[in-house]
Amino acid sequence: MTVRLEPLRDEDLPRCAELEKALFPGEDPWSVRAFQFELENGNHYVGAHVEPDGLVGYAGIAMLGSPGHYEGEIHTIGVDPGHQGKGIGKALLRDLLDHADKAHAPVFLEVRTDNVPAIRLYETHGFEQIGLRRRYYQPSGADAYTMARPGRTSE
Repeated sequence: MTVRLEPLRDEDLPRCAELEKALFPGEDPWSVRAFQFELENGNHYVGAHVEPDGLVGYAGIAMLGSPGHYEGEIHTIGVDPGHQGKGIGKALLRDLLDHADKAHAPVFLEVRTDNVPAIRLYETHGFEQIGLRRRYYQPSGADAYTMARPGRTSE
């Protein structure tokens, strides 16, 4: 299986919204408009494509602050349930981290406390738990860990 990562395009957004509904039942999944807003604001979003299935994953990061003082905030990573466990989430995360590393930026994210596979993925990429946000996800009321990875200052 060959995974092709490409910048997320407007034509990918309906599929992203469809995946959101499948991946985050009981929550408030992102709409096409929410993804459009992220792209319009210049945030870095990438899609994972697999032939013949097309778009099977997406991820995005916002860079906040000013030159020399950026912080990265991962907004979302999602992989089609039928393609999970095949390294697609890892490839998407690495793309986001490479983007942040170019700015030597620390990276922050929130993850459900019961999402053990995602937590392990983040930990293997240098993230540590720095906080707990009670009832962060709505409407379910699920808790989230806040995790951080320091900025990379050299290769």
